[in-house]
Amino acid sequence: MEIKPHVLVNAVPPYGHVIANEKWRDSALVQSLKGTGNVKTIFEEELGMVDFHLSNKSCILYVSETDIVAGNNYKRKLVRFRNANSSLQGIVVAEKTRLSEQYFPAMQKFVVIELGLTLLPVASQLEASQLLTQMVHMEGKDNPFRKKSVSRLLDPVVMSLVQQIPGVGKVKAVALLQHYSSVIQLCNAETCELETIVGQATAQSIHNFFQKPFF
Repeated sequence: MEIKPHVLVNAVPPYGHVIANEKWRDSALVQSLKGTGNVKTIFEEELGMVDFHLSNKSCILYVSETDIVAGNNYKRKLVRFRNANSSLQGIVVAEKTRLSEQYFPAMQKFVVIELGLTLLPVASQLEASQLLTQMVHMEGKDNPFRKKSVSRLLDPVVMSLVQQIPGVGKVKAVALLQHYSSVIQLCNAETCELETIVGQATAQSIHNFFQKPFF
């Protein structure tokens, strides 16, 4: 059952609910959410750049396969999303499909490294609805494993990104992420600090990777 109160942009939905931008009302993603019966949807026209707002003060921007393949226009949208929601945790959910896969690494670097946002790939709106349902039910205040569960959800994405750095395999990626809690911290790390973790050659490789322009 849909709930349609007047919702302020900065309002926090109750546990088990998600505020969705009105444009998603008839989408496959929202229809799938309704089908689960576990997540109630509140529709709101005044969410600005936000597509979905969760009760743990995180907000989601959805980037479709078409947006990614079309070119760099989505970058301006992402920057506006980041700037407009500085008080919230910004999460970008993007469609990684056969068509968009070749463009995904560049987008990943832009979203995670340059903007400092979390990027979660999905294959379709159906998979996105499953992810959204999982995230909503990780928000319970009485769940002592909430933070740990969220980190398990995001780790594969971050691991994949870090392993794109030349000379960094799975073992070194794990070592780096045990020391640095985010890619942003890794990006800002001094070479001498990195040397103590991965050695001189790889430390220099990491430094060069983050210093060079991506586009």
